[in-house]
Formats: sequence, C-alpha cells, structure tokens
Amino acid sequence: MTHDPLIIFRGGGDLATGSIYRLWKCGFRLLVLETSMPMAVRRQTAVSEAVFDGTVRVEDLTAVRIRSAEEARRVTADGNVPVLVDPEASCIRTLRPDVVVDAIVAKKNIGTNRGMAPLTIALGPGFTAGEDVDYVIETMRGHDLGRIITRGRALENTGVPGLIAGHSRDRVIRAPAAGVLRHVHEIGDLVERGELVAWITPMPAGGTESGAVPVLSPLSGVLRGLIRDGYPAPPGWKIGDVDPRLSERKNCFTISDKSRCIAGSVLEIICREIRTGR
Repeated sequence: MTHDPLIIFRGGGDLATGSIYRLWKCGFRLLVLETSMPMAVRRQTAVSEAVFDGTVRVEDLTAVRIRSAEEARRVTADGNVPVLVDPEASCIRTLRPDVVVDAIVAKKNIGTNRGMAPLTIALGPGFTAGEDVDYVIETMRGHDLGRIITRGRALENTGVPGLIAGHSRDRVIRAPAAGVLRHVHEIGDLVERGELVAWITPMPAGGTESGAVPVLSPLSGVLRGLIRDGYPAPPGWKIGDVDPRLSERKNCFTISDKSRCIAGSVLEIICREIRTGR
C-alpha cells in the first residue's frame, strides 16, 4: 500500500460507522459512498445521515456530504470524513483506492468484487472470502462476532435481533402498513408499551394524519432507533427499536459494542496488510 492509503467504504450505516470512526481515529484517509436515500434505524450513530443533513456528528467525528470525489481531500484535510452519493461505486475506477470495505450489510453482495482494490473486506453474510472479497468479518452476535474469515462465508442472517434484557423480536418496531413515517417521538425518548411512537400515512410529505395508521411501542423503555421522519416504508419493514433498559439512554447516541468489535477486525486486517506491504 501507499504511505497514505485511501480506504473507501460502501455504506455508512451504524454498523459501518464503528469501523469508519476507528480508522478515522487512526488517521486513515477515508471516503464513504452512499445511496441518495440511505436508511438507518440508529440514525444518531450513522454517518449516512450526512446525505440528508449535509453534516452529521457521531461522537467526536464529523461527516460531511460532498458533491464530487474531488472535494474529498479538502474535507479530509479539515479533519472530517467525506460522504459521497455514489451507490454504484463508480468513483472507484478513477480513485483507485487501496482498500474497499463493503459495509452495506445488505445480507447479499450487490456488486463488490476483488478487482475494486488491492484489499477488499466485507461485513456479514452474502460474501465468500477468497472469492468475492479477500476477507469477510462475522457480524452475528455471539462467540464469533468480529471473527476474520479468510476462506468461506459468514453465518447467514437469522432475522432474529440480538437479545437485550430478555427481549429480542418483541423490541423491534415494524411498519404496520405502507406509507410515509411521521414522528411523534424521537430517538432517546422514554416510551410506554402501547404508546404512540409515530404515524404511517399514505399522504405525501406535508399532508395530514387523516387515514394514517398508528405505530405503537411494543415495550416500555428507551426509543433506541427510528428511521427518518418522512421516509417511505413498506409494510413489515423494521423502522425502529426499543431498549427496555431505562438506564441505557446514552447508548442511543454512541457507537455500539457490536460495531466497535467489528471495527477492531477491520483495523487489524488493514494494519497487517500495510505491514506486509500488500
């Protein structure tokens, strides 16, 4: 690698942001690629929110949306992380990064391949290490979380959320109907079981709640995540989650233990490859 390697992340959601943050702290030059409508449940800890707001702060990191790849160095020089809308990762052909990390966590490969960079890493299922990418990192909670896979695949997605204070599936908020989400509560609010959290409305942005379907909290606790106000959601989609531990409100605004564990594995791979001169 070069002395100033460029690391491109495909995806800037909350799971990706742990690795982005760790590498930023270590002084690496980064670029995050996103879609024009990124969806994050834990929005307070996702650099992808810069696509909507222009800038976003996650702990002490500031991410800034850029309009072209040429702006990336200026943002980096200011000590920030650039975020570019480029879902097809077309800029990779001209930027020729040293590392590409697929952190979309789509549970399938939507186009990342080993030809994109000298070193390629993918988070979670949908990739085969040694074929699609050089390394895969396990994202399933449990004993193997963060394990670096050099041959083979990560565990398949079970669709079962992690257990928190005895709750798993029942802490997830799902869209009861198709429509646009309208907030009543915000991330970090305390909610009671059965309390109105949001509306799903078929009305366009700016419409009334006439004909809207209520979104109720499945548990009493802290509203840990909720997709953006005004975001369109299909029925059954995960749009939020509740943490039953009232004492853990601060967790809504800081990078998760899972994300930080995975970040250590991403950093390990990159540092090892730099040392060996890949």
